[in-house]
Amino acid sequence: MPFRPRVRHAAFGLAVSLLAVPALGQGSFAGLATPVAKLKVAPDFKVELLHTVPKEQQGSWVAMTVDPKGRLIVSDQYGKMYRLTPPPIGSAAAMGIETLDIAVGQAQGLLYAFDSLYVMVANDAYQGRGLYRVRDTNGDDRFDEVKLLRKLSGGGEHGPHAIVPSPDGKTLTIVSGNQTQVTDLASSRVPLDWSEDHLLPRLWDGNGFMKGVLAPGGWIAKTDPEGKSWELMATGFRNEYDAAYNRDGELFTFDADMEWDMNTPWYRPTRVNHVVSGGEFGWRSGAGKWPAYYADSLGAVANVGPGSPTGVTFGYGAKFPAKYQEAFFINDWSYGKLYAVHLKPDGAGYTGALEEFVSGSPLPLTDLVVSPRDGAMYFAIGGRKTQSALYRVTYAGRESTAPSAGMRGGEKERATRRRLEAFHGHAAPNAVKEAWPFLGNRDRNLRFAARIALEWQPVETWRERALAEKEPIASMHALLALARASSRDPFHRKPTDAPVDPALRGRILASLDRIAWNRLTDAQRLDLIRVHAVVLARLGRPDDATLRNLTAKFDPHFPANGRELNAELAPMLVYLEAPSAAAKVMEALRKAPSQEEQMDYARALRVLKSGWTPELRKTYFEWFLHAASFRGGASLSGFLRDMKKDAVATLSGAEREALKPVLEAKPVVRKPLETLLAGRSTVREWKVNDLAPVLAKGLQHRNYARGRELFGAVGCYNCHRFDTEGGAVGPDLTGIAGRFSPRDLLESIVEPSKEVSDQYAPVIVSLKNGDSVVGRVANLSEEVLMMATDMTDPGNFTNVKRADIRSIEPSKLSPMPEGLLNTLKEDEILDLAAFLLSRGDRADKMFR
Repeated sequence: MPFRPRVRHAAFGLAVSLLAVPALGQGSFAGLATPVAKLKVAPDFKVELLHTVPKEQQGSWVAMTVDPKGRLIVSDQYGKMYRLTPPPIGSAAAMGIETLDIAVGQAQGLLYAFDSLYVMVANDAYQGRGLYRVRDTNGDDRFDEVKLLRKLSGGGEHGPHAIVPSPDGKTLTIVSGNQTQVTDLASSRVPLDWSEDHLLPRLWDGNGFMKGVLAPGGWIAKTDPEGKSWELMATGFRNEYDAAYNRDGELFTFDADMEWDMNTPWYRPTRVNHVVSGGEFGWRSGAGKWPAYYADSLGAVANVGPGSPTGVTFGYGAKFPAKYQEAFFINDWSYGKLYAVHLKPDGAGYTGALEEFVSGSPLPLTDLVVSPRDGAMYFAIGGRKTQSALYRVTYAGRESTAPSAGMRGGEKERATRRRLEAFHGHAAPNAVKEAWPFLGNRDRNLRFAARIALEWQPVETWRERALAEKEPIASMHALLALARASSRDPFHRKPTDAPVDPALRGRILASLDRIAWNRLTDAQRLDLIRVHAVVLARLGRPDDATLRNLTAKFDPHFPANGRELNAELAPMLVYLEAPSAAAKVMEALRKAPSQEEQMDYARALRVLKSGWTPELRKTYFEWFLHAASFRGGASLSGFLRDMKKDAVATLSGAEREALKPVLEAKPVVRKPLETLLAGRSTVREWKVNDLAPVLAKGLQHRNYARGRELFGAVGCYNCHRFDTEGGAVGPDLTGIAGRFSPRDLLESIVEPSKEVSDQYAPVIVSLKNGDSVVGRVANLSEEVLMMATDMTDPGNFTNVKRADIRSIEPSKLSPMPEGLLNTLKEDEILDLAAFLLSRGDRADKMFR
């Protein structure tokens, strides 16, 4: 029978309430910066436009620092650097601007430290890519010496970026994107055994971007003021542009998404990361990105969503209320949003809550600093030859702006983590003894720090203890360390490495067999699967008897209740060539409510060679006809093409001939709204008042699984993430229970335009010829605004020439259509509401 998914995809999702963005007039596109009157600013804060940069003379500014006299030093992305003297706050005086006549510029990062100006150049200008030191050697307030300290390989906007002062007062912290090769190191806190660690063959990017590029991805290191000795601190980023330390010496960064991956299961939103010693954050090229829950990586402090991370800073030194002095400020270039991230200690790590601090459209934010001279925040806009400007933020409210005493909490846990981190990078006699008790700790950061400490010790000193460990959680992480420290995967294995030890693989798997699945939480089960995957990826494929044993171990648990568990169990069964894999994973594919979940299963099945029936094979390839209507980032169609190509390569000649009609069939591509309506009929045109008696039934004895299915059926997954899956163009709805009552929630679905979030609201771009374009400004260049006009197709942009624009105004209409509940019955509405209000907890009392 042809592939028929149980649920289909709609066009839009929920709108969450905030104020709308102001209109921008014609002046915004006539060589002038976005006026401050058109910005949305946090209450009681004031923004001043200090300088509109004449593009032809001063370029487009992307990097900024403060010198000891309180002057700002800025750099054009493609030209010179400038020294600025801002006027006193409240003064009408002009800003002093001086061109720096030195043989370096085009900076991606700037820092004034150690009586020097440090400059990061990410292209072949001047003496080439790398870290420069610029000095005034005779005290005349003029830079007269330029020295290239370290050449770096790789460049451009994914090359080397920020230079950050380290809290030790002795070193610089260097931030580099994923096209920067790791430089020669004197030491490393990251174990140098990184691998891809994929159980199944990887899908490379559908457009070929960074094909063949392997780990470690973006990295952060420390170096001395002369740039001679470098120590690697953390890896696995995509394109983190900047970083900053908090008062406690903890480092944070804002990492980039890969927008071409949107609406795929491997899409990772832009996110704030707490950068710890030896950290691994799991970027791998193409579809190989690690999920945040992997035991051998670290997750996010806060997920932000689509965007383009640029400059970051803490609010220390600002004459702001204490809440904002302690905030971590992050710039999103593409969507024009400056966020204040309010961090909260959480064990040995942190969590974070986002607040939109300043926003505008367009407002291509590049860098920001807090000046100790006047306690103001300065931010720049520009980049890619767009209109550049400098703004100043001050506080005008009544709250105290006295220096904050700092945050409290987590001191003991962080001290423990740092004690463990002291063993990173070298062998120490007492390291195994100190680290071992924390391998089974409930705190993920402590487990991670202990495991990294263990991996740095000679394996022979702890191998037998790892194999004999009885406590399940400690055993998993000890054995993960043993697999990692004993071998690399084939993509990173060197001729000088010791050969893979099949006996060790067998011993590790035997030790893992002692861990009882039924006594683990879902999070621990994910760790157990991951440890098995790393063992198999690094130590090789075992014999048939072991494969049968592993199949007996994992096969009974698929399908599981959890989406993440299924995403890991399916490829495991395919790797093991479980006899049931084709039938069970195909059934899961048929039932999956989101395109992301369907793609997870289809990706795994593409390399399965056994267990297929002719009907299952046919149904699998019919899925690609259905998937042709999926919408997502620019690489989505390429991923689907390559997925199908890999699957076809597993067929025999006879199978190809038998499947020729479906293999050569041309898909009928439908719009998401058309797909949604197909096969469903209207139950009732629900109004808000109609829902009161429905809600009176209460949210007890609801069905979580059906609610999740309906979340896909009415199209929510197209735009929204919920509990780690779904689209990213709308707000993440996992925590919506903290903001909405059941009635408010259903009202926002029935009347989506009643209140529209400015974070996700579209704008109306009116053109001089009388036409208009409605959408979100998602990217921009010197001459063009790139508009996302269809939230269900985030990779498809409409280009609008700046010269053709008359004005930009906020739209009062939500991109979400009305009537999404009209195909649902009363009980289905209640199941959907309970699912949305559950925060992803299947055990919530609503489902009892």
